[in-house]
Amino acid sequence: MPLVEHLRELRNRLAKGLLAVTAVTIVALVYSEQLMQFLTKSVPKCPPGVTSDGGNCAIVSFNTLIAPFSTTIQLSLTTGLVVASPVWLYQLWAFVAPGLHKNEKRYTYAFVAAAVPLFTAGAYLAYLILPVSVKVLISLTPNGSANILSLGDVLDFTLRMVLVFGLAFELPLVLVMLNLTGVLSGRRMARWWRGVIMGVFVFGAVITPTTDPIGMLALAGPISILYFMAVGFSLLNDKRRRRNNPDAELDDDEASDVDLTPESVSDVEPVLASRSVPEQADGSRSERLNGYDDVT
Repeated sequence: MPLVEHLRELRNRLAKGLLAVTAVTIVALVYSEQLMQFLTKSVPKCPPGVTSDGGNCAIVSFNTLIAPFSTTIQLSLTTGLVVASPVWLYQLWAFVAPGLHKNEKRYTYAFVAAAVPLFTAGAYLAYLILPVSVKVLISLTPNGSANILSLGDVLDFTLRMVLVFGLAFELPLVLVMLNLTGVLSGRRMARWWRGVIMGVFVFGAVITPTTDPIGMLALAGPISILYFMAVGFSLLNDKRRRRNNPDAELDDDEASDVDLTPESVSDVEPVLASRSVPEQADGSRSERLNGYDDVT
């Protein structure tokens, strides 16, 4: 298609994605109170008649005049983007897909089919760890001080934890895709296992604010298992690639193995020289001309 047609198609697909996000955002506005209660469920709220003192409970509040409005709009837009993501992601994919080769489409389908469950598993794990994390953080409050938490800060903390856990679960999938494209070999990934495991546990200790090892193990344990699964898949894929093409893992400036074993030479057969000049072919011109025996 010409450029104008491509731009028109992009406009139509973006409009469909924006329409889906707007529709879900409107529904989220209607149920915004229920969404706030669901996302702040991890906070141990003080019951009626109980005051916050130390780490017994917390009071969720709005600190500014426009905080209820801005928090509601932010939560509704985030819900619209997340819930309507299958629609606008499909619109972007439908715009890009005609320019991809068949193998590129196959890799993309496999990546999406694995990325969505992994991200969902990480987000669900984060939601399970959130109550423990919040209780540990609140317990650090000294006696005589009250925990008055901003609802916006609680929502930001919850969404950040869900996003970080979901993206962390995508690490093994990224390694597998790098192996499939030939960027990273399975043997190199296997040599990195000590540093990767150490980094995963340090990351789990930093990102989970609990003082006990449960939160760290809950994040680092599944990622470590997924990493070793990615290493095993990459080793099998490298073995298959070497079987099909022994030079597949060589760099562009690396020479392949060449068999330099000398072979026996058979008897030399005499070959008569062909005469390309007509006078030489019929033998009619035998005298020399200017020192040469042919017409040149």
